[in-house]
Amino acid sequence: MASSPRPLCPRPRPPVVCPLPLAVSVRVRRSCVPSRSPSPSAFAGRVSPPARRLLPPAVCPLAAPAAVMVFQCQRDSWARQFTTRVASCSPAELPAEGGAKEPLRGFHVVLEDTILFPEGGGQPDDRGLIEDIPVLRVTRQGPAAVHFVQTPLEPGREVLLTVDWDRRFDHMQQHSGQHLITALADLMFGFKTTSWELGHQRTVIELDTPSVTAEQVVALEENVNEKIRAHIPVVVREHSEDDPEIETVRSRGLPDNHTGPVRIISIEGIDDNMCCGTHVSNLSDLQVIKLLGTEKGKKNKTNLVFLAGNRVLKSVERSHGTEKALTLLLKNGAEEHVEAVKRLQNSVKLLQKNNLNLLRDLAVLTAQNFKSNPVRGRVFVLHRKDGDSEFMNIIANEIGTEDTLLFLTVGDEKAAGLFLLAGPSEVVEKLGPRVAELLEGKGAGKRDRFQGKATRMSRRAEVQALLQDFIGHQTLEE
Repeated sequence: MASSPRPLCPRPRPPVVCPLPLAVSVRVRRSCVPSRSPSPSAFAGRVSPPARRLLPPAVCPLAAPAAVMVFQCQRDSWARQFTTRVASCSPAELPAEGGAKEPLRGFHVVLEDTILFPEGGGQPDDRGLIEDIPVLRVTRQGPAAVHFVQTPLEPGREVLLTVDWDRRFDHMQQHSGQHLITALADLMFGFKTTSWELGHQRTVIELDTPSVTAEQVVALEENVNEKIRAHIPVVVREHSEDDPEIETVRSRGLPDNHTGPVRIISIEGIDDNMCCGTHVSNLSDLQVIKLLGTEKGKKNKTNLVFLAGNRVLKSVERSHGTEKALTLLLKNGAEEHVEAVKRLQNSVKLLQKNNLNLLRDLAVLTAQNFKSNPVRGRVFVLHRKDGDSEFMNIIANEIGTEDTLLFLTVGDEKAAGLFLLAGPSEVVEKLGPRVAELLEGKGAGKRDRFQGKATRMSRRAEVQALLQDFIGHQTLEE
């Protein structure tokens, strides 16, 4: 089940006056404008650990950069490199994530303009380089696009930005694909989009409807790909806030602090949508869209899952690799894989049932052999690699716990497994915790039994010695 999708996106803000104060990166999410029905990897390497001592904040002698209507990444989503200047640089840190215990220390850099998209409205941020310095996060703080790096940059310095193109183009395909699906779902069925989420593996659109039929999914997918093949332009237009044409675009309204022009993404003849994200310039750039189906959403809504562009190709590649591997394993063609797996599952269930019956019989036989031994001791110890809890409890039931102390284990002899200590209640209560401690495990007891999980089955001999010593002292006292 997909996580709750993010709201659609607002328009970004112009850069902030430098310098920025020390701040922890904050993810900005705002509500977005729903669509209307109208008329790379090179930067994914590990970064070196931050220095223990932070450099002092860079002093910014420059005047604040002129306010811009949109960032360069939005004016030209296809730009892979861009030259600009550093406006400010200040110490900062990213919250600990991915198992890290300490926050990642570095610097917040604001540029006069940027081709690296700051996270917002459901679209993740870009990655890239400032000169040769990896940009690890791009966020919006107020009107600024803030770049997190681990090397300080001097204000006023001219720098070359390089975007991680594989990541950027993927986001362009998924975001423009969402606009197209949203518009056609509304046109065809009246399904309104309430939010969306661009994930690492798939993209989810939340539709304001309790259900979508399989037939509707098929019809929507056919129409979406027909529009892609039609080579329809995608155009970015900017309007002043008082332009009457804006009133024709259904939206939730602009943020209270909005200034400057309104940015509208138009899919010719299909959709007009206020949006801040990066987009393709023609639907043919999407290549293909595959609707993967629907999932139950929140509050009587439905999540529609899809892949666009290169994600479809990668999915086909993975599926083909899996198909080839299964063909070799199952010794039959792809069209017979499902039936072959069903037969194997039935065989496994039957074997498991037979094995369980044999283990039960073996447990009873083991107990009978012990009871029939006239010189049996007062301690019974047994380990079996392929047993289970039921196997151990059957033995304890058959032998009885009034006069015998049983120590039974199952699992890997040198790794983890299960254990059972059974015997007189007062003895089990006293020795159970000690047995668990020796086996470096955890357990619980009730009346005449103490059982649990062990991580060091190799110490079974120590437990046996403990039990023999306890019974020996008890015998002497008697």
